[in-house]
Amino acid sequence: MKVLKVVCSKGRTGFYFDDQRAIKGGAKTNGFAYVGEPVTEGFTSVRQAGESISVMFILEDGQVAYGDCAAVQYSGAGGRDPLFLAEDFIPVIEKDVAPLFEGKEISTFREMCSAVEAVEVDGKRLHTAIRYGVTQAILDAVAKSEKMMMCEVIAKEYGLKPEYRAIPIFTQSGDSRYDNADKMIIKGADVLPHALINNVETKLGKNGEILLEYVQWLRDRILEVRTDESYNPVLHIDVYGTLGMAFGVNNYEKMAEYIGTLAEAAKPFKLRIEGPMDAEEREAQMLALKGLTAEIDKRGIQCEIVADEWCNTLEDIKYFADNKAGHMVQVKTPDLGGVNNIAEAILYCKEKGIGAYQGGTCNETDRSAQVCVNIAMAVQPDQMLAKPGMGVDEGYMIVYNEMQRILAYLNAKNA
Repeated sequence: MKVLKVVCSKGRTGFYFDDQRAIKGGAKTNGFAYVGEPVTEGFTSVRQAGESISVMFILEDGQVAYGDCAAVQYSGAGGRDPLFLAEDFIPVIEKDVAPLFEGKEISTFREMCSAVEAVEVDGKRLHTAIRYGVTQAILDAVAKSEKMMMCEVIAKEYGLKPEYRAIPIFTQSGDSRYDNADKMIIKGADVLPHALINNVETKLGKNGEILLEYVQWLRDRILEVRTDESYNPVLHIDVYGTLGMAFGVNNYEKMAEYIGTLAEAAKPFKLRIEGPMDAEEREAQMLALKGLTAEIDKRGIQCEIVADEWCNTLEDIKYFADNKAGHMVQVKTPDLGGVNNIAEAILYCKEKGIGAYQGGTCNETDRSAQVCVNIAMAVQPDQMLAKPGMGVDEGYMIVYNEMQRILAYLNAKNA
């Protein structure tokens, strides 16, 4: 089957682009907006509307395969590609990507993805968001041409024989970390609440006291609101490098001592801390996470450290996994470019015995989330993110429902 034409449309994402450096530097909120000047290149305000591009492959039998290009909320920070604006990048797709496929036969997912990953413009690879969305469309096109689900294509091309099962879903609260926690508990989210601890003064506390109080509240709230005593979610909190800011990037002893306090406060629930520090470059970040992970293990603290910042690409993920820089690695899906890299990153983490968290960003779309669920069902990470948005209900619905559709379809097909 051939691809007749590639068509693009601009879109909105489920959240916003935020200038992380400006926020860490003290930009104040004003309602849902931020007050202050942006500091990251490309931003015109500290918070601005998220943008996406839908890439549609018109197939010769009349079917339409599509994926959505999207970039993370904190674009331009932590070693990531710059701000992704539709009007800047639709022309790039039309000029440099569409000719690869228009009028051509659909081959295999991995072969077609390789062609996209190899494209360079002015000596640089395509923006990760472009590779992300185009390869989603490729996966959908291959699935439609072979009359399979997208997860089946991944399993086939990577030689997997997965025991298809539901994957624990991680929900994120945004700044509504109290009200949204209730939503998560009521809906039975497996992992919660993310909590968005991205400021020392207002969210962590200079000595960590604000976050400690929140963890204590969250533990008590789960015990109070849950209707089934067997419901024991994992508490996963993203601290956006603020522990390093408060206690010192390389002060593993002080950070471990504090994390131990959080772990005790979280009991009887398991605790994960994501992004404890931001060392501002890849090697320093790997070494800092490696040192903190070793200190946590030495002390026997019941908490898993999750790598995020500066662990963006497939190569980065392998580097952090090889060095045991964290107990778990976030595979932040838009940062990897082609969705083929998502599958390969998770399989590599599993091979190395390190936890695999198939993440992403609140700043994605319903379509990118659905495609990510299909990939996750084939490669079976330890958890996956409910996305897009920070409202809990919408992202959880999209991911949960796609997961259940896949399971129901495959059970019926194999009955």
